[in-house]
Amino acid sequence: MELSFWGADRQVTGSCHQIEVNGKKCLIDCGMQQGGDEIGEGALPFDAKKIDYVIVTHAHIDHSGRLPLLVKNGFAGKIFATGATCNLMGIMLRDSAKIQEFEAEWKKRKGKRAGDGKNEPLYGMEDAEKTLTLFVPCKYGEIVQIDGGIKAEFRDAGHLLGSASVRITATEAGQTKTIVFSGDIGNKHQPIIRNPQYFHAPADYVLTESTYGDRLHKEILFDKGELAGLFDAVFKKGGNVVIPSFAVGRTQELLYSIREIKEEKLVQSIPDFPVYVDSPLALEATGIYDKDLTGYADEETLAVLRQGFRPLAFPNLNLSRTTEESIALNRDSAPKVIISASGMCEAGRIRHHLKHNLWRPECAVVFVGYQANGTLGRMLLDGIPQVKLFGETIAVKCSIHNFAGLSAHADKDGLLEWIGAFAKKPKKVFVVHGEEETCLAYTGQLKELGYDALAPNYEMAFDLLKDDVISEGVSAEKLVDRREPMRMASPAYRRLEQTGDSLVSLIRSKKGMANRELSRLADQLAALMEDWEK
Repeated sequence: MELSFWGADRQVTGSCHQIEVNGKKCLIDCGMQQGGDEIGEGALPFDAKKIDYVIVTHAHIDHSGRLPLLVKNGFAGKIFATGATCNLMGIMLRDSAKIQEFEAEWKKRKGKRAGDGKNEPLYGMEDAEKTLTLFVPCKYGEIVQIDGGIKAEFRDAGHLLGSASVRITATEAGQTKTIVFSGDIGNKHQPIIRNPQYFHAPADYVLTESTYGDRLHKEILFDKGELAGLFDAVFKKGGNVVIPSFAVGRTQELLYSIREIKEEKLVQSIPDFPVYVDSPLALEATGIYDKDLTGYADEETLAVLRQGFRPLAFPNLNLSRTTEESIALNRDSAPKVIISASGMCEAGRIRHHLKHNLWRPECAVVFVGYQANGTLGRMLLDGIPQVKLFGETIAVKCSIHNFAGLSAHADKDGLLEWIGAFAKKPKKVFVVHGEEETCLAYTGQLKELGYDALAPNYEMAFDLLKDDVISEGVSAEKLVDRREPMRMASPAYRRLEQTGDSLVSLIRSKKGMANRELSRLADQLAALMEDWEK
């Protein structure tokens, strides 16, 4: 009986772990790597044909995004998830396939101009459609027989509609072990969804996320009055509020809060301010949130739905479906709120909106979710002065805000409350799904509280019957060599590269300047380079 670590180990994205029981291999999640977490251009580190089953904790792409790749590479088993997760994955995996095909075609055209037109998508729409036929919808609380030696129970994790922590009961050679996978633990008191539901029965082993394991949300608690105040300030200056938002989950929670802001008349400058949701995926997901949510939503949302009221609808909510409608938003000078994907600004229509608004001092960009290392969103939060979008250098002159209190992830106290709900301490706790520093910090916190905690390396293998490490895996230092060079670069290095691009633009803009001034600038740059070469 073995446990293997294939992703989101001392990293945040690409969640993928495996339990092998009686020779049967079951993955828990098969997520897409993003930003600086990308290894081997997204390739799977194992033979997909040898995987028998998959359990998915929730629909977010960093937990489900490589399922079509798994199928493309030969997997043909069942995929178990809650009903709501199956519904959301239906739209998310199709959307991901479109992105893969579009980006591959774009790179192919670009490559042809450079004499190399070879570029295949990670997977395509056919792979995504085939993946959907393998789904087995499950209910919270029911015991699901995965295989002769594996049973699973889903418990509401309070992170996203349908999200779950999963308790695995595994039996091999007359021995039974219980392993709990936290999935992503939600923040309490979020709109629409319920608070996290805990497991209380003892578990032998626990894999827990640690995204915010080194900080507390109460320092940055979300206040819709504060968000309304920001809207007011920006609208008075004639600017736009641009919100990069994850299409599934965060966008719907934002709409819920903005509805309340409008109902309570918290914005004075333009009470009926326009809100544009510019993400086809978000529009499809919102349709799912408007349906019967019994068994998933909190009581407040269910009460609203029973009254026939749509909790995500309000006056002057506009849905941009076509490319033309999206482009028109940046031709309209009227102040507005634009909500667009992707949440980390790595792809999608949000990059166009950033191009048209970042350079405007009267505008604001508001982040409402986690920004992984190496992503454009993270660089903007870190204060990068200029970015490059669609081949053009864009100055960052707008204000940048982080409403982390809107996070769908539990903070350190929330994570400790979740792990503390078990009737007794597990034999061992594996800390995953966190940047390395955060992961190690939370591991240290657990050790101080008396837990036997470990932050596993990527590709570590552990014997659950012998309670022993089989393989230590790949250390963070060695892992660097296996990452795509641009993706592995730190945010600081990527910021340096962006600044270098800006410097080239500055030099070109000085053409025609007096020779004396050009010489002075050249001497200053030469001295700076000489200083850093020492």
